[in-house]
Amino acid sequence: MNVVIIYLVIALFSAVLILNLYFRVKVFKEYRNLVRNRVQFKTRDIFNTRFMEEEVYPKYPEHEDSIRKFVRYIRFSMRMAIILIALIALFGGILMYYS
Repeated sequence: MNVVIIYLVIALFSAVLILNLYFRVKVFKEYRNLVRNRVQFKTRDIFNTRFMEEEVYPKYPEHEDSIRKFVRYIRFSMRMAIILIALIALFGGILMYYS
């Protein structure tokens, strides 16, 4: 039973880690595209949807799709990082309980 749980923990952790890395690569690609086109906004603005709608998108209408993708990927990547930390804690607790 312990071996099955350990392999399950390793498989789930690896899957979430790979998914997280995949979305981080997508974030960096979009970021590179925005930097190349000199699109500028502050990091705190990523989490303020109203500000993005009122200030950033009208300022860069030709890059709105890239900005939206970047913001969506950043938010998803952060959620995945939180889930990854929670899974590490959960799986650590499970492994400590069964050992």
